[in-house]
Amino acid sequence: MTPAWRHLLRAWYLQTSSPRITKMCPSLSRGAFRTSVTKLGLHTKPRMPPCDFTPEKYQSLAYERVLEIQNHHLIPTRTAYFRKPLLLHQGHMEWLFDYEGNRYLDFFSGIVTVSVGHCHPKVNAVAQKQLGRLWHTSALFFHPPIHEFAEKLSALLPEPLKVIFLVNSGSEANDLAMLMARAHSNSTDIISLRGSYHGCSPYTLGLTSVGPYKMELPSGLGCQSTMCPDVFRGPWGGNHCRDSPVQTTRKCICAPDCCQAKDQYIEQFKDTLNTSVAKSIAGFFAEPIQGVNGVVQYPKGFLREAFELVRERGGVCIADEVQTGFGRLGSHFWGFQTHGILPDIVTMAKGIGNGFPMAAVVTTPEIAKSLAKRVFHFNTFGGNPMACAIGSAVLEVIKEEKLQENSQEVGTYMLQKFAELRDEFEIVGDVRGKGLMIGIEMVKDKVSSQPLPQEEVNEIHEDCKSMGLLIGRGGIFAQTFRIAPSMCITKPDVHFAVEVFRSALIQHMERRAK
Repeated sequence: MTPAWRHLLRAWYLQTSSPRITKMCPSLSRGAFRTSVTKLGLHTKPRMPPCDFTPEKYQSLAYERVLEIQNHHLIPTRTAYFRKPLLLHQGHMEWLFDYEGNRYLDFFSGIVTVSVGHCHPKVNAVAQKQLGRLWHTSALFFHPPIHEFAEKLSALLPEPLKVIFLVNSGSEANDLAMLMARAHSNSTDIISLRGSYHGCSPYTLGLTSVGPYKMELPSGLGCQSTMCPDVFRGPWGGNHCRDSPVQTTRKCICAPDCCQAKDQYIEQFKDTLNTSVAKSIAGFFAEPIQGVNGVVQYPKGFLREAFELVRERGGVCIADEVQTGFGRLGSHFWGFQTHGILPDIVTMAKGIGNGFPMAAVVTTPEIAKSLAKRVFHFNTFGGNPMACAIGSAVLEVIKEEKLQENSQEVGTYMLQKFAELRDEFEIVGDVRGKGLMIGIEMVKDKVSSQPLPQEEVNEIHEDCKSMGLLIGRGGIFAQTFRIAPSMCITKPDVHFAVEVFRSALIQHMERRAK
């Protein structure tokens, strides 16, 4: 379906769908929104926006056989969501279909990965064309799609970030960035923020600072964590700290252009530099917004000052854009730009290939030469023809369909709608984020802000799924719902998602009352 036809269909939907959708237009009051949901009845399944795609009939393994293979031959770690894990069959744009033909609105996009939509027609066509031409060459030979992609990607980054190393995953990209930082600085110590996730490889496990990913055996030596400047759950924060349309409800007494929370967190960062690492360090890794930790945002100005302190110690500054890059945050193409900073190294993955295994490290000529002096870097599959052809198509779709602008408009609208639920429900402690990267943190109550017990969060999660909405989880205690859909979503999709989430909260409060 062409983008123009998708927009016509959705415009028609807004005009002709049920009264409850019509009543949720942005021009109406919050009260009208609540009234429209109430008219449904508390347990009426919200109606999905239309989809003109019909999935193929499922003709593969029986569900029971899939479970048997899973239990006997795949990793024993429980990673699948839900009591009865979903067996997915097909995808189309923001929609997923299971083996029974049930349709779901995917608001987690394969863990913040499907950037332009499942099986996007243009990306599919490019992939199929390249599949019939050449799959693999290795870096020993040239092939135009590799160079075409490198030129397009470099044009999206500011000087002097112009040297690209193509790899296959976010963990691999951060591994390489660690090696670069140490080769260039001739130092070992690298700092990351608590709550950060930078990968699960032996090297990057040292950077990752989320409990379930830590192990008793030595890994990632030379890595040191420092306090996460979380303005909701941390010791300091106010209602002007975040670069977001929605702020924490904590009171702020700061004067204009002054942030006491930022200053306090910087003091903690200085303390780490003075007590826990050598006088000269290799670098500092930071996600512009923490993803796995539940879409945690820092006080404005924090990263800028932290970068200055790191460079004073001879270290390089690395922006991990694996989840925040490629226009997802709306206002800027890269997350680091929202902080007014210029990193020395940028790592990226996930949305770069819309689900195809692909990643990159971009750095300066100077740092690239430092690595080349120390090691002969080679990657068999990095920058393969298939990945590069798909990567170019993704960049073209983002531009042609104005998906960064869509992230800004629809994401801001969605943030504000979810913030209304925070004001309505005692168990919604915080709503935060930017563009199409949103976190909803669940609490026992707003006074204590203690995390809502995991079994209760699980019930809400299950209820959303049963009504056709797929969302993610995050946070140290898995207490935060993560919302990061493909950037092609529309306001009718948002209406449905907010309606489902509110219905799930109502059902949960009813269970509590019993």
